[in-house]
Amino acid sequence: MSSQKVLVAGSGKSGIAAANLMLQMGGDVVLYDSNKDLDAEAIKDKFEEKSHLTVVLGELNRTDLLGVELSVISPGIPLDAPFVAVLDEAKIPIWSEIQLAYHVAKGKLAAITGTNGKTTTTALTGEIMKTFYEEVFVVGNIGIPYTQTALETTDESVTVAEVSSFQLETIMDFRPNVSAVLNITPDHLNRHGTMENYIEIKKRITANQTEEDWVILNYDDPVLKEFGEQEDLKPKVFFFSSTQTLKEGMYLEGDDIVYADKGKKEVVANVHDLQILGRHNYENVMAAAAISVRMGVPMDLIRKAVKEFKAVEHRIEFVLERSGVKYYNDSKGTNPDAAIQAIRAMPGPTVLIAGGYDKQSAYDEWIESFGDKVKYLVLIGQTRDKIAECARNHGFTEIMYAEDMSEAVRVCAAYANSGDSVLLSPACASWGMFDNYEQRGNVFKECVRNL
Repeated sequence: MSSQKVLVAGSGKSGIAAANLMLQMGGDVVLYDSNKDLDAEAIKDKFEEKSHLTVVLGELNRTDLLGVELSVISPGIPLDAPFVAVLDEAKIPIWSEIQLAYHVAKGKLAAITGTNGKTTTTALTGEIMKTFYEEVFVVGNIGIPYTQTALETTDESVTVAEVSSFQLETIMDFRPNVSAVLNITPDHLNRHGTMENYIEIKKRITANQTEEDWVILNYDDPVLKEFGEQEDLKPKVFFFSSTQTLKEGMYLEGDDIVYADKGKKEVVANVHDLQILGRHNYENVMAAAAISVRMGVPMDLIRKAVKEFKAVEHRIEFVLERSGVKYYNDSKGTNPDAAIQAIRAMPGPTVLIAGGYDKQSAYDEWIESFGDKVKYLVLIGQTRDKIAECARNHGFTEIMYAEDMSEAVRVCAAYANSGDSVLLSPACASWGMFDNYEQRGNVFKECVRNL
């Protein structure tokens, strides 16, 4: 594989990391991006070793594929992109960036997917692993491409990977020792087409697992409960639940998170000892603890780590309190289900900022979750008319528009009373107004601090 000629599609973070990995292994790389307006020389400057790198921009032709034996596709690129047809026609295999990394990496692997909670669960699992293993890599959607660390891994290391549906579309033999599917709710339907297709792609995380491996599943999610009870599912199943008492599994008993296995029960933590808010976060703790137990971490170390863990940036992140009003940044709430969890986690009356890029989501259930908690809804971005109409259809009329984040924050500050919370939880992607959810969250925090 090291001497292969490989086409890497996408010049973003994961494309650059995948191309770098192939170059370090002695391969030849054709780095392709469909955006013809990019600067090829500026892209080349991101690499130390440029001699075996060719940059192709715009349209991909058959002649660009001479000698290419493999293609690696960045997660942001849909499989119906025009150039993919050129690869298919040339019978060139298509791998995801995580497949390439897995092919090269050593050591143990835990992989986490699900519609919501992935980043928090991955970060927490990584923190728990670090209490027991000397060499831990936390990679994937959480910010560091898996291909960036693959060559650094050894037989002794542990990798914890946050894996998206986009990445699971093009895996071959990707096989985690422990996998987890946290939940499945409608998301990315603009990419995957149908809910059935989206569910099947999420389940692929277990496709290559064997009887020696484990999968951690949410018992409260009907799709995952049914999936875990299938007779032909190869990995051993371990459930977690925030609503049911399980004979074997992680569950909530009153305010205690309990671990039950082989007839024995022990308390992992009391929810009041945690530094993260909301039932969905208790589920994230259960999942991370279950993964860690199956990866061999002793319970006393798990207990200590979950109590010390603080919220991930941009996920119900407390920013500051001003004039008795608490401000929370949940920019990572990029779909309605994630945004519902954030509303539920708020301690009292809330002024909510929402709206953004349209991923063809339905907003009814989210609006219904407002109850008496959401006092005002301040809308920004492409979806504001669509959300406003949906809110009015459900009888919610306390709606205001803002042109940008700065205006939205000022409006919230004017309408929030002492004891209220102001929450950015958009229920939409950030594109159009921002480069990504991180930028959106950082702008929100800056606007709050400038009040």
